Amino acid sequence: MKIILAAPRGFCAGVNMAVKSLELALQHFGPPIYVYHEIVHNQFVVHSFKDRGAIFVNSLSEIPSGSTVLFSAHGVSPAIRTEAKNRDLQAIDATCPLVTKVHLEAIKFAKEHYTIILIGHDGHDEVIGTMGEAPEAILLVEDVADVDQLEFTTQTKLAYLTQTTLSVDDATRIIQRLKERFPWIVGPPKEDICYATQNRQEAVRVLGQQADIVLVLGSQNSSNSQRLRELAAESGKASYLVDGPKDLEREWFRGSETVLITAGASAPEQVVQETIAWLQSHFDASIEEQIVQKEEVVFPLPKALRALQSPSPAT
Repeated sequence: MKIILAAPRGFCAGVNMAVKSLELALQHFGPPIYVYHEIVHNQFVVHSFKDRGAIFVNSLSEIPSGSTVLFSAHGVSPAIRTEAKNRDLQAIDATCPLVTKVHLEAIKFAKEHYTIILIGHDGHDEVIGTMGEAPEAILLVEDVADVDQLEFTTQTKLAYLTQTTLSVDDATRIIQRLKERFPWIVGPPKEDICYATQNRQEAVRVLGQQADIVLVLGSQNSSNSQRLRELAAESGKASYLVDGPKDLEREWFRGSETVLITAGASAPEQVVQETIAWLQSHFDASIEEQIVQKEEVVFPLPKALRALQSPSPAT
């Protein structure tokens, strides 16, 4: 068996920043550190932080007054920020800057009296946070069929935004339909789907052609990981989304000579390497890393943590 290891894969700059933020908060303030929703959508990461004293909550009412709370990479609504302040919580905001960009666009369009069409997945943490910026002005659509249900006249100022972790192809189809039905609609100055999501999808699109089977490392509730699996499946490849080697079944690989391995933007490299080791032990697999794009993006830590970061060694 030959393993093609996709690059880029795994942690993006936003996830890396959020994970480092929680690590630093635990080191400096000590456990427990409360986290509003999962820090990132990956079970390996969440469970490892639980073991170190992080407590993940779905409501701020679960957090004792005066405690430290970290907002996840997916962002939160203004109502959550206000509630945290009212409960005297010490908030650390680890929202990905690319998600913050979408929030700011929503605020700007709402102030200019636009009706905003948000393309995204209902119930996703990022969508909930973005819609919370201007709930009276934002409508959610998930697919082209939803767009076809909309009715507006040319008197309505329309704008669209997208969740950052969507399938590029799906978002393009929905945006195209919006423009067909409402030619006067406007979009953000720069597209919202993040660079890491696009790069990982491009790697699967390009490298998947060489493979018999595609393994995506990531959790089931990870939107960008699901899109990678779907993209591989759409190209006719057997594709599986797994948290790690414990989810693998030998029968999947019967007759497969080449396996492409990638990882969603919230999946740590450790699970990639453990999966490779499993394939090597069962199938004597060889490895070839193929780089489709190079990523050098780095996001700064939240202001509340920057002073706590160890200085880089002198060069």
